[in-house]
Amino acid sequence: MQLNITSLLIGLIAGMFGGLVGLGGGVVMIPLMVGFLKMNQHKAHGTSLVALVFTGISGAITYALKGSIDVVASILIATTAIFTARAGAYYAHALPEWKLKRSFGAFLIFVSVLLLLKPYLLFFTVSGAGFVKIIVLLITGFFTGFLSGMMGVGGGTIMVPAMVLLAGIGQHTAQGISLLAMIPAGGVGAFTHWRLGNVTTNLLRGLIPGIFMGTYVGGTLAHLLPDNILRVIFALVLIWTGFRYVRTVPPK
Repeated sequence: MQLNITSLLIGLIAGMFGGLVGLGGGVVMIPLMVGFLKMNQHKAHGTSLVALVFTGISGAITYALKGSIDVVASILIATTAIFTARAGAYYAHALPEWKLKRSFGAFLIFVSVLLLLKPYLLFFTVSGAGFVKIIVLLITGFFTGFLSGMMGVGGGTIMVPAMVLLAGIGQHTAQGISLLAMIPAGGVGAFTHWRLGNVTTNLLRGLIPGIFMGTYVGGTLAHLLPDNILRVIFALVLIWTGFRYVRTVPPK
């Protein structure tokens, strides 16, 4: 019972912060599971990815009802992502835990930099069209699928900026596309982690509803609080967490 309550709170916090700044909950959920539940880093990545597939389903339905999804673009991204997500999960499994922690720390710092630069990146947007747009989407899926499988995250952090900046897709539509593409890509990565024994299934009973509720609360609060202040605070927290991970000492 206590484990379910703890996992529910972790999902709630992860979803709330994700909803506040427009990120998937994985970057918050994984450190919380490792820190409070003392989970192995590999299991935290696999369990997070399973929970985020359900977030993708919920989010994709919401965006679809608002007409902010391009199904063809989602299919193009997922076409390459489903192959590399599996490779990413296997690569994460093969890494020693201390190396996986360092890699995750570097990823958190990278995400933080993207968050801080978000208002300025829009000035460099290019208009992708036709064949160029298809190539951009396929390459985006290739890289984000691997990162998703390896890091246990949805991949929207990379997908959305790539689509907005390089393919000329609107912000809301890009977010809808990333959520829809996350379902098959994240599903393949999650299934691979499950086969490798990296999923703690009893935590999902709390994590999944927690993420759903937290995302709704965070999305509501995001319209009431200044965006710039939220991004800076969240980025600083991620940087601090990232540096703690990067400094992981290998076992003697």
